Amino acid sequence: MARIAFVVPVAIEDRLALEAVRHGHEIVGRCASAPEFASLIDTARPTAVIAAAEPRYLTERLIAASDDAGVAVIALVANDSGRRHASSLGLYETLDATAEWPEIERLLTGAAPTAVPQRARSERGAVIAVWGPAGSPGRTTLAINIAAEIAARGHSVALADVDTHGASVAPALGMLDEAPGFAAACRLAGSDSLTTSELERIGQRYESPAGGFWVLTGIGRPSRWPELSAERVTATIAHCRSWVDYTVLDTGSSLENDEEISSDLFAPRRNAATVTAVHEADHVVAIGSADPVGLSRFLRSHVDLLETVSTHNVTVVMNKIRPTAIGMNPNGQVTQTLSRFGGIESPVLVPHDLVALDGAVLSGRTLADSAPRSPARAAIRELAASRLLPQPERDRSPLIGRFGRALARD
Repeated sequence: MARIAFVVPVAIEDRLALEAVRHGHEIVGRCASAPEFASLIDTARPTAVIAAAEPRYLTERLIAASDDAGVAVIALVANDSGRRHASSLGLYETLDATAEWPEIERLLTGAAPTAVPQRARSERGAVIAVWGPAGSPGRTTLAINIAAEIAARGHSVALADVDTHGASVAPALGMLDEAPGFAAACRLAGSDSLTTSELERIGQRYESPAGGFWVLTGIGRPSRWPELSAERVTATIAHCRSWVDYTVLDTGSSLENDEEISSDLFAPRRNAATVTAVHEADHVVAIGSADPVGLSRFLRSHVDLLETVSTHNVTVVMNKIRPTAIGMNPNGQVTQTLSRFGGIESPVLVPHDLVALDGAVLSGRTLADSAPRSPARAAIRELAASRLLPQPERDRSPLIGRFGRALARD
């Protein structure tokens, strides 16, 4: 028999307290907050506390007091925010807030804990790599907003910063990056310890009314690039496929393998993460800047990209379309240049909306949240809908209208 204290909302307490008594346990405390529990722990002497994973009910002080008194702590999580709160306090083994009493009973009796149920995935998730040459064409901006638009359509999405030269997803979204999530995932993958639960523990959530997504932040210091070896990146991407529907990779610019001329053929390569990400992707979005310098850089580097990818799904995006940099009829001029010098047809053109983009960075939000009517956002939304997501089957019903009726009469 266990002596149980509850530090949970009333609705959860009412549901679980009766079950606890039925299973022979004693209820020694019903607290409305963590401070209230800390004040009665010495007098009530519980052997276990069941707390909701929310700041009001589960605190560092509650855990410390429980540890000092030898009280087992069972955290109940209701959402991703609660799971992150519990993990920030060092509680990684939690139960869903809707869990039935037999699952809690297993923890009370010392049996192996039941992990938070994960959504079953029936198929392999897709991987989209966003690549572009040197010169800041907008790789990170495009990767963030592609992830946002796919998430807005109801898919589960993870955005991973794979850039080993200048990771920038975290600051662009106003996130802390002291503990880079993608590097942590790679280390766990290297020791064969990476799981879905670990990915959710080290990942951060970007929350949005339109649809949130996971973020694996990049390395804060370029000197940490050896942590992102080709083998580790490959294994991490494979785990992400079973974690979410879509994984968006923000890559670096360089696809060079000059390090291979070194005498140590097994040494790590600085660009291995980018090369591996592009090679492992199911769809590559190649972005360039729509100005004379940007177009020249893109056309030269595009050849290297085609030699690196393992997929034929490569979508070219020209960013920052504006007449001040390319002249009159910028759309036509960019399209003709790509066709003539690169054999690239039907590129996606994203207009330059400096005010909206600056506002998004300033607020640490996506364009969908900070400037939903931005023409740049509209172009990226169309890119996600028409090029990156599966297209609905076309209606094969008979033709309608004057010609359709004529065929039907015949």
